[in-house]
Amino acid sequence: MDLAGKTAVITGSNSGIGLGIAEELAKLKINVVINSFTDTDEDHELAKKISDETGAQAKYIKADMSKGDECRALVEKAVEAFGKVDILVNNAGIQHVEAIGTFPPEKWDAIIAINLSSSFHTAAAAVPLMRENGWGRVVNIASAHGLTASPFKSAYVAAKHGVVGLSKVIALETAEDPITCNAICPGYVLTPLVEAQIPDTMKEYGMDRETVIREVLLARQPSKEFATTEQLGGTVAFLCSDAAAQITGTTISVDGGWTAL
Repeated sequence: MDLAGKTAVITGSNSGIGLGIAEELAKLKINVVINSFTDTDEDHELAKKISDETGAQAKYIKADMSKGDECRALVEKAVEAFGKVDILVNNAGIQHVEAIGTFPPEKWDAIIAINLSSSFHTAAAAVPLMRENGWGRVVNIASAHGLTASPFKSAYVAAKHGVVGLSKVIALETAEDPITCNAICPGYVLTPLVEAQIPDTMKEYGMDRETVIREVLLARQPSKEFATTEQLGGTVAFLCSDAAAQITGTTISVDGGWTAL
């Protein structure tokens, strides 16, 4: 199947994993809607850069993923811009690390809202449109923490496990439609945010860059290599292809063997 001309909405995509996915889909001439909660000149310039470099149409649309009505409005605005939504990639997410006894309730609420509830709201808006158009793909970016757990990450782990479960439900509800829904579970991905943490971690542990990466950041990732945003974008593209038409309701781990342990 030629995916050119399809329209993809990628939440939380003005940097990091989301941006990498948007760029990879745009290379296939898929129209992309990138998103965050800000509305700056740089955001809109980023969309123009994607369009200029790939020849696909790209548009930035502001939406706060902690608010259900804005999540649904994002899908509506994408339809206004491109006439349809064929592909939905739920990627927006935040993190907070703290023991459960002192974990701030407001942090719990924000993480559940952005990392889990936003995926419900966008899918609820997009799936009926996909049915009307006779084709669709929902890809939810979960995490290795959607399949396993770590201490001090109660909200994140709960939300990502929820994303995996939500993906299964959407897949079952669309099983007789030409629509699929799957979750991708990345391990550690080399994003600008992670890259920026490396120098401070080197100082904290008194280690060189390579040792910090292998022994600290990638301690649970057997490959001892980061996944890349390009690899995640390629995995999303595969799930949108005809080859993946019977892959639905499952998880694909891109974690260097983390969840094999």
